[in-house]
Amino acid sequence: MNNKAAAYRQLDTKQQLVEKHALLVKRIAHHLMARLPASVLVDDLIQAGMIGLLEAARNFDGSKGASFETFAGIRIRGAMLDDIRKGDWTPRSVHKNSRAIAEAINEVERETGADAKDVDIARKLNVSVNDYHQMLNEVNAGKMIGIEDLGVTEDVLTTESNKGLDRPLDDLMQGEFQKALAHAITTLPEREAIVLSLYYDEELNLREIGEVLEVSESRVSQIHSQAMMRLKSRMQSWQAE
Repeated sequence: MNNKAAAYRQLDTKQQLVEKHALLVKRIAHHLMARLPASVLVDDLIQAGMIGLLEAARNFDGSKGASFETFAGIRIRGAMLDDIRKGDWTPRSVHKNSRAIAEAINEVERETGADAKDVDIARKLNVSVNDYHQMLNEVNAGKMIGIEDLGVTEDVLTTESNKGLDRPLDDLMQGEFQKALAHAITTLPEREAIVLSLYYDEELNLREIGEVLEVSESRVSQIHSQAMMRLKSRMQSWQAE
């Protein structure tokens, strides 16, 4: 009888967690929608996110140190991203342009030893700066480009989360990857680093970031895409491994 009572209490606690954090699902869904095309419906993201929230409530272990909101946020985002990736509606040209941009950035920075600027990247791609910006817009709209795509969660932006000892080999390798990525982020041009920080850490949307930087929402999208392409370029050795 005591076991049943404990089980009921545990079930009630999980239900309370889900009810209390349902708004978190909506907030994350609308945040992601800021960089997704209109073909992705916010209701679909919310539905996938609720599944992630249920899984988080079922698997959460408070003794690990992380808050439930932090743990659930990662699971919710992951569930939404998985749902988006089930169907790849991105044109082949966008995939091709994404690779080409990352390679161009890598080549320019290897040749000059400095951050590749828009005009340098466009010249390497043999296109105009306007065409390059259009490529960035298409890459950003056509594929979910985010910290998650580099193999880590957004927690990598907080360097304290990269500390830890006594972990299995895979966790140690992931930790080293996170440290390398955190360092790569610190080497980004100032405006790109600011955009990533405002987007992932402060959770501002593209319009709000544009207001902070006094640029258009479209320009913020371009800066975000270029920052991610630059990170992909600088982390190529890890991706190869």
